Amino acid sequence: MLKRAALLILILLIGIVVFTFVAQNDGPVEIIFAGFPVAHSIAITFIVTFVFGALFGMLCMSSYAMRLINERRMLRRSLRMSESELSSLRNLPLSDAD
Repeated sequence: MLKRAALLILILLIGIVVFTFVAQNDGPVEIIFAGFPVAHSIAITFIVTFVFGALFGMLCMSSYAMRLINERRMLRRSLRMSESELSSLRNLPLSDAD
């Protein structure tokens, strides 16, 4: 709960700093990307940069997430097999009962 509150406060502080920066610097910014000049306000440039950064981050994390999903599937299969083996061993009659 404390981590979640700290994260929320951090996000709010970053948002306030970004909003203040954009409010004080409202002029257009010219960006030349792949030979094409584009002029937009700083706010739009920040939003587009954030979206591209988030998409790139998700793309980078997808291979790690897929690896974890595959490992989880293999561990569940191994657990099922172990539980099945344990169940069959419990159902065996005792040979040294006498």
